[in-house]
Amino acid sequence: MTSSNRLSELENSPIGKLLYKYSLPSIVGMVVMSVYNIIDRMFIGQGVGPDAIAGLAITFPVMNVSAAFGVLIGGGAGARTSIVLGQGKRRTAEYILGNSIIMTLIFATIYLTLFAIFIDEVLILFGASATSLPYARDFMLYILPGLLFNNLTFSFCNIMRATGYPKKAMWANFIGAGLNVILAPIFIFGFKWGIKGAAVATDIAMFISMIYVQLHFINKKSEIHYKKGIYRIDWEILKPILAVGAAPCIVNTAGCVINAVLNNTIYKYGGDTSVAAMGIFMTFSQLAIMFVLGVCMGMQPIVGFNYGAKRFDRLKRAYWLTVAVSTGVCLIGTIASIFFPRYVAMIFTTDESLIAACEHAMPIANVVFWIAGFQIVTTNFFQSLGEATKSVFMSLSRQVIFLLPFLIILPPLLQLDGVWYAFPVSDFLASLIGMILLIIEMKKINRLMDANKQAVG
Repeated sequence: MTSSNRLSELENSPIGKLLYKYSLPSIVGMVVMSVYNIIDRMFIGQGVGPDAIAGLAITFPVMNVSAAFGVLIGGGAGARTSIVLGQGKRRTAEYILGNSIIMTLIFATIYLTLFAIFIDEVLILFGASATSLPYARDFMLYILPGLLFNNLTFSFCNIMRATGYPKKAMWANFIGAGLNVILAPIFIFGFKWGIKGAAVATDIAMFISMIYVQLHFINKKSEIHYKKGIYRIDWEILKPILAVGAAPCIVNTAGCVINAVLNNTIYKYGGDTSVAAMGIFMTFSQLAIMFVLGVCMGMQPIVGFNYGAKRFDRLKRAYWLTVAVSTGVCLIGTIASIFFPRYVAMIFTTDESLIAACEHAMPIANVVFWIAGFQIVTTNFFQSLGEATKSVFMSLSRQVIFLLPFLIILPPLLQLDGVWYAFPVSDFLASLIGMILLIIEMKKINRLMDANKQAVG
């Protein structure tokens, strides 16, 4: 496919076909990464022990901070690239690429330096104990270079998709996950490096993935590629990137706080069994959410490009089709949680007390999970349009504005059930807010459609 055809299809191909083409690689990539994470934890648990698993768990919030900086640039750059290419501003898209690589390196240098200097203090802040701290420290010290490679890979996969290469972005995930699955057991079991081996394996896998992605942008045949004159920091270029990327960045950062409050609250009212039930509930729900996020990744370049090209009818069809698919996926999750929670729990455990806890928790926590798809898609829709304020507000609404307060208010009144009820209440209220903002946005888009028709006529 030629460069012009890659962009032309975003404006002219059937929306259903486009959404399938762009979403499937993203969905597959996210599933592959999830499987890789599960296998990685399994290797560490079997090869090092339960204390190492605890140490690894402590590092997750730190990894989320790194990912937050990555999506701050990558998420915003991908959305902005789609819009400006739709407007025919190829040179602006090139400046976005150049500014993104410079800012990614600057941000990574800052946070990696701070992590290296204050590593123990950071890990203790996130809950490391005397037992888990040595494992967490070993993993983090060796994984630090990999965090930079990760930013240079997955942040720029967003720009890959935005410029018409969804399959190449998927292969970046395959390469990293596949190499890590191969190398981790060799370093952990064969070389007996323990948790350090897991980190080194991840570093190598991330490095190879980074090379694959960056070679794409070095290649002059790529739709957008590196060239002289695009690296000068330009605030007019950066401002909308950071504004749009703020939404997924805030979600990742807020997740660290929510997890800490959630774990402490559940342990206080329900003990270890309830914490484990929460783990199963969250893991099951996350499977559906990953699918939805994959479809959203496919929607983003279609909506962004057609918004820039003023093909408002196409972006509306892309949005509603994405909502329909995502709602269907979340509805399946709701049905399974209400009618088959025991069987869901048995996938993860054979312990009867834990199964009973899941049977009680999941029907409550996921009773309105079917509307979560709409909320997630709408948040990504605003991001795709460059509507930074609405996107950030939607990102904050479920976790920070609603879930966090209800996790504080409801448990003293309802004990452990207060934790479970906090989820459907937050889902409902966040979706209600999303519906109001969407109505306002659709009225604006309809006015733009009418104005465009009059201008053409």
